[in-house]
Amino acid sequence: MTDKQSVVIIGGGPAGLTAAWELIKDGGADKYDVTVLEGTREFGGISRTVKHNGNRMDIGGHRFFSKDERIMDWWKTVLPLQGAPSYDDKKLGRDHDMEPGGPDPETEDKVMLKRHRVSRIFWNRHFFDYPISLSPNTLKAMGFKLTMVAGFSYLKSMFHKLPEDNLENFYINRFGRKLYSMFFEGYTEKLWGRHPSQISADWGAQRVKGLSIMGVLKNAFQKLLPKKRSNAEVETSLIEEFWYPKYGPGQLWETVESNCEAAGVKVLTDARVVEVRQTDGAVSSVVYEDSEGNRTELSGDQFISSMPVKDLVNAIDAAGADPEAVDSKPAPADMTEVANGLPYRDFVTVGLLVKHLKLKNTTSIPTLGNPPIVPDCWIYVQDPGYKVGRLQIFNNWSPYLVKDVDDTVWIGLEYFCEEGDSFWNMSEEDVTKFAISELTRMRVINGPDEVIDSHRERVRKAYPAYFDTYEHMDELIEYLDGFGNLYCVGRNGQHRYNNMDHSMATAMEPSATSRPARRPRRTCGPSTPKSPTTKKSNNLVELPRHRGSFFGFRRAVLRWSSWRCTVNEVRRDSETQRTFMSGATAIITLNAWIGMGLFGMERATSGK
Repeated sequence: MTDKQSVVIIGGGPAGLTAAWELIKDGGADKYDVTVLEGTREFGGISRTVKHNGNRMDIGGHRFFSKDERIMDWWKTVLPLQGAPSYDDKKLGRDHDMEPGGPDPETEDKVMLKRHRVSRIFWNRHFFDYPISLSPNTLKAMGFKLTMVAGFSYLKSMFHKLPEDNLENFYINRFGRKLYSMFFEGYTEKLWGRHPSQISADWGAQRVKGLSIMGVLKNAFQKLLPKKRSNAEVETSLIEEFWYPKYGPGQLWETVESNCEAAGVKVLTDARVVEVRQTDGAVSSVVYEDSEGNRTELSGDQFISSMPVKDLVNAIDAAGADPEAVDSKPAPADMTEVANGLPYRDFVTVGLLVKHLKLKNTTSIPTLGNPPIVPDCWIYVQDPGYKVGRLQIFNNWSPYLVKDVDDTVWIGLEYFCEEGDSFWNMSEEDVTKFAISELTRMRVINGPDEVIDSHRERVRKAYPAYFDTYEHMDELIEYLDGFGNLYCVGRNGQHRYNNMDHSMATAMEPSATSRPARRPRRTCGPSTPKSPTTKKSNNLVELPRHRGSFFGFRRAVLRWSSWRCTVNEVRRDSETQRTFMSGATAIITLNAWIGMGLFGMERATSGK
C-alpha cells in the first residue's frame, strides 16, 4: 500500500472546496491527506451568504444553472431538489416540477429550490424586459425615433466593421454605435472604472461570444409556443428557471465544507497564506498566518491555489526573501511586476430592508408583499446618472432569505469601486444615506422613512480585469507552469472572469487528472495556431484530456473557444443579413436590435 499524498488547497471558495471534495469522495481519504486553508472565517468566497439580523444577503446574485451536467448533478447531490412547494409557491399557486421524494423546504433546510428568473434593465427612467419580449412595451420605452436610430445604427455596423483592437469597437461591431452608447458604454465604464476604448476586446470575446440576433428571435418566438422547453435547449443567458439553495449560495458551500470535514479533510480558517516556498523547482510548503499574527509552515506533495494570482506570486517572492526558507528563490522581478499590475474590480453591496416599494408590479407574474412587489431577481441600472450598478430583490431569490417576507422587502445595491477609493472608504452611515438617496431618485422607494434596517458589505477582488499588465499574462502563466505540483483554479486563481460553474470545472480537472503527481508540460503556447483535441458536450468545450499543468489546460481551452468564436461571428453576420433582407417584419427586427443590447448587456456584466 502506497503512502498518502498530501494535498494543500489554498482557498475555501467554490473552486477550493470543489477540489477538496473531488479528492476526498469515494474513499479518497485512503489516498490523500487534504488540507484546506481559508483566510477568513466564512466559506464560499464571493458566493457566500451574509447573515444580518435574521436576513440573508447573496453577494453578487448566483443562479445555479449550467450546461455542464456534471456540475448540475454535483449541486443536487449536495442539496437535493425540492420535492414539495416552497412558501411562496404555496401562497402564489406557482407550479414547478417537483422532485419525487425530494425534501419539503417548509420543514427541511438542506434543499435546492426551483426558481423563476425575472430580470429587467433600468435606463432613462424606464424598465426594459429581459429577455426581450415581442411586445409593444419595449418600443414604448424606447420611443419610435430612438428605436429607428438604433436599428439603422445596427444595420450600418453589419457592413462597416471597425478594427477590434479595443472593447468599444468590439461592441459597436456587434450592436451598432447607438445601442453601444445606450447599454454598454456608460455601464462598462461604471463596472470597470475604464472607458471601453481602454479595455482589450478579449473581455468582450469571453462574455458575449455566444450572442446572435437569431438566438434572441428564436427564443422570443418559441416562448409563444405551447411546447415547454428544457433549460438545456435555451441559451444560458435566456433561461427562465434556475436552482437556488434555500438559504442562499453560501449554504451550499457551508454544506460542502461540512461534508469535506466529515470525510477527513482538515479545514483551517483564519489561515492566510503569506509565503509559498519552493525546493528544486517545485512547491514544498506554504506558510500561513492566523488572525493573531502567528505563522505556521505546512508541507505538501501537491498544491491547489485559488488565491489571486497577484497574491500567489507575492507569496512566492516573500518566501525567497525569508532567511528561514533557505532553498526558496524569490520570484523574478519581471513576474512580480506583471502580477502586481494585474487589475481587479472590487465592489460594495448595501442591503436595505424597506417597508414597501414604490414600484408597482405591472406584470402578470404574481408576487409576495402587501402591496405585491415587482417580480425581478435583478434590476440592472444602465442609466449613467446613478452610481449603483445592479439591484437585487432577495425576496424573489428565496422567501427564506427574508425574516418577514410578506411585510418587508430586502434589497441589495451593488456598487463597483476599487479598494481604498473614496466610495470604498465611505462610512457605513454615509454609504447607506447615499444608497437611500439613489433608490429615492430612481423612484424605487419613497424616501428614508421607508428604510427599517441596513448593512454594508465590502468585497475585495470580485472581478479580475483584462487591462494594464494583463497583456503579459502568458508570460506569468509560463512561469507558474514551471512548478510541477502547483495548480491554479477558480476565478482569481486563473485571473479569469469565470462564473461559478466554470470555476468549479477548473477545480475538477486537476483533482481528476493530476493523480499521481507529475511534472507539467507546456501544451499550447501563446503562438500556437491550432486548437487541441476536445470533446464537445452540452454546448461546452470540456478540458482537453492530455498531460500538462492546469494553466496549460486553461490556455488550450481558451484558444479553442477563441477560434470557435471567430467562426461563429462569420456565420452570425451572414445569418443576420439574410434575416434582414428576407423581409422580416419591422416590429420583430426592431425588437431584435433592442434585444441584442439587452441580451449583450447581461452577458457582458453578470459575474456570477
